Amino acid sequence: MGLKYTKIKGTRDILPEEYSLWRELLERAFKILRSYGYNFIVTPTFERTELFIRSIGDTTDIVEKEMYTFTDRGGRSLTLRPEGTAPVVRAYLENHLIPPQKLAYFMNMFRAERPQKGRFREFWHLGVEFIGVRDPSADAEVVELAYRLVHEFGVKEIKLEINSIGTVEDRKRYREVLLDYLRARKDELCEDCRRRMERNPLRVLDCKIDGPKLLDAPLLTDYLSQASKSYFEDVLEYLRRWGVPFEVNKRLVRGLDYYTETAFEIKSGALGAQDSVGGGGRYDGLVEELGGPPTPAVGFALGFDRVLIASGLQGYREPLDYFIAYLGDEAREKGFEVLQALRKRGKRAEISHEKKSLKSQMKLADRLGARYALIIGDEELARGVVKVRDMETGEEKFLKPSELP
Repeated sequence: MGLKYTKIKGTRDILPEEYSLWRELLERAFKILRSYGYNFIVTPTFERTELFIRSIGDTTDIVEKEMYTFTDRGGRSLTLRPEGTAPVVRAYLENHLIPPQKLAYFMNMFRAERPQKGRFREFWHLGVEFIGVRDPSADAEVVELAYRLVHEFGVKEIKLEINSIGTVEDRKRYREVLLDYLRARKDELCEDCRRRMERNPLRVLDCKIDGPKLLDAPLLTDYLSQASKSYFEDVLEYLRRWGVPFEVNKRLVRGLDYYTETAFEIKSGALGAQDSVGGGGRYDGLVEELGGPPTPAVGFALGFDRVLIASGLQGYREPLDYFIAYLGDEAREKGFEVLQALRKRGKRAEISHEKKSLKSQMKLADRLGARYALIIGDEELARGVVKVRDMETGEEKFLKPSELP
């Protein structure tokens, strides 16, 4: 007889062994992010659909194909968050936070994508948003922070690609040139790109189907203003000065409409064809687009599921410090007393709640990976001690419960 219920396609269970690894990596990340001045924020799992349409762009794959959208009992259109920047900016505005703000988050996201290696329909992003500062040093610091995190996570074969996609004015100039190029090749484009082309031609360059075929397309970098070029070069100079290796990819564009100027992506050769582990950039118009005053901002998000794959790290079950085994009812009661004392000290300790033979209890101690077994019997009760067995060496000694390390 098969299972009656199984997980939904594109989702997965995070089992204890893997969650232990998550916690270890996140503790490293939290320590680093605190050192950069970031404070953590959590936003609701769902938002008004309009928030994502206005911020991400109505011609993007995310909005057109991938969002989990539903109508609630009040008739409102709501969407499970597909990315973190728009909700964080909404929270920044709604809660009247004073710039500059350095906000970090670790949240689950939802997109109805085709499941594949490292890509799930529910996935997790570790991201930051630096709101309220416009300076090349801010862009470079965010890029350097993203690179440092993936390096700290042990991601293999890291490659950082960076580009400038210019200001809104720069892209207006480029748009007409790109449209002329695309119109001449319209018959070669996929159905989505033919439909989107007139409204947002840059989306065609980001298309997984057509993008690789358009390598002779005009480069946006050739249409940047001198101010945009100088800004980007200053960002690169900071990265050089700080020892961050990068590669300028003049064909790099980000898949969300809110990006301006600096855009970057971090890739790993350990992932195969779908090699991106994260990316980000500057988005100086988004706060204003969502109803706030003109406010510069820059940020990134790392796909935590992909980070784990690219790091090659294996999950593990956290070992016990102590397992308490007992012989007899009186020893069992003493065992619970010792157990509570150990847990109050922050030790990871366990006992067999079921009354089993000593042999069965020791097998359980071994299966749970206990470092030490504490054995209590009549002799130990009489002497006011416990027998401490090193589960690795088999060495035994007697200690009073208060003397346990």
